[in-house]
Amino acid sequence: MTTATGTAAGDEGGSGDRIRLRGLRGLGTHGVLPEERTRAQPFEVDLDLAVDLGPAAASDRLADTVDYGEVVTTVAAVVSGPSFELLEALAGAVASATLACDPRITSVTVDLRKLRPPVAVDVADVGVRITRHR
Repeated sequence: MTTATGTAAGDEGGSGDRIRLRGLRGLGTHGVLPEERTRAQPFEVDLDLAVDLGPAAASDRLADTVDYGEVVTTVAAVVSGPSFELLEALAGAVASATLACDPRITSVTVDLRKLRPPVAVDVADVGVRITRHR
């Protein structure tokens, strides 16, 4: 359902517009086990950025939107940066860094996956999903 202002009902004051970034991969040393903190492991990140895309749609100018190149560079630096024990903490750091990239990002959803988790059974990946709002 759409309101008189053109926003979707239940949308938290925004337009429902999103910039989606999928499959960002990087190596990091995150985990509780000693070997996880010394041997780099692959991580994968998906992001959904809530951004009003109306200005960019009208102007076709990069200056009127969020530069996703800056966002992916920032997220890659967090993943490859200082160690976290928990995926929850790493995802929180990714969300905070993403929101800091541009004030036009009103919220971010981070899907973070460890692609080779050190568990005793065959698991494709383990991960967390968090959403943070400005």
